[in-house]
Amino acid sequence: MTLHRRPALLRLAALALAAATATGNLWAQAFPSKPIRWIVVAPAGSSLDVIARAMQDKLKDSLGQPIVIENRAGAGGTQGTNEVAKSAPDGHTWLMSFNGPLAYAPFLYSKLPYNPAKDLQPVVLTTSQPNLIAVHAGFPASTMKELVEVLRANPGKYNFASVGNGSSSHLTMEYVKALTNTFAVHIPFNGGPPAVLSTASGDSQILATVPTVVTPHIAAGRMKAIAVTGAQRYPLTPGVPTVAESGLKELQGFEAIAWNGILVAAGTPRPIVDRLNAAMNAAMNDPQVRERLKAAGLDPAGGTPEQFAKLMADEAAKWEPVIRRTGARLD
Repeated sequence: MTLHRRPALLRLAALALAAATATGNLWAQAFPSKPIRWIVVAPAGSSLDVIARAMQDKLKDSLGQPIVIENRAGAGGTQGTNEVAKSAPDGHTWLMSFNGPLAYAPFLYSKLPYNPAKDLQPVVLTTSQPNLIAVHAGFPASTMKELVEVLRANPGKYNFASVGNGSSSHLTMEYVKALTNTFAVHIPFNGGPPAVLSTASGDSQILATVPTVVTPHIAAGRMKAIAVTGAQRYPLTPGVPTVAESGLKELQGFEAIAWNGILVAAGTPRPIVDRLNAAMNAAMNDPQVRERLKAAGLDPAGGTPEQFAKLMADEAAKWEPVIRRTGARLD
């Protein structure tokens, strides 16, 4: 390249950047121009559904357009996630999804129709919390150590429910099984409410899921809390020990958290992503929204798109070898 051409090229690049920035700002100013579809990859009454409905009105007021929530619980959340991944990148279709479709699915399916890292744009993390391992009230164990002993003595006799194939609920128990060399039959459900009802009724005996949907049944005496799967005890269930506190060498340092967040299609203009991020953080910080989430046992997280993207990448890197070790496959 000759020296006399370089300043001209730099001016052209600067003009192109300025034009792109101006275009992006115009998109953000015109956005949203129509009602927003919010696809929640879990059934009504689930923790994801609770979060979306708690934020719905505040976001409608902030953005000035109706927000229509659509529950898509099929295929462990991958169908709804794929629908948003393939949607127009204009910010008018949102995804409320979780660990399974966003971090685990690439290692559970041989042909996943989307790539979470390439086809989706993280907007904001909504909540993050440990799972709670609970059992039917009549199950012959009340601690994590006793649970492992019962499973070792009775391989295949008992079932564990989950909120869906490839979910944190599913893989938490697969991780326990792999570390302790035990076996229980996996019974997947579409979301937390049916999985909890199955365990509370005794059709299934064991369940790991977010405390939100389990604690009412524990309080009613239909289920027993065994352990939480975080690195520390959970403030909402301070009397329940962690899995790592079981005293079992195989479970030292055990941690498995459940998290979820809001995403849009990759390629959505950054000014629109930033506007959505600001509106969603504001909604989660609203006292009424926080009270609704607190009543459901959920603590809002918030943060930047980059922080959410890093969590997704870190969790995928952590759980890939775990999934390979367990041999779990969904196709």
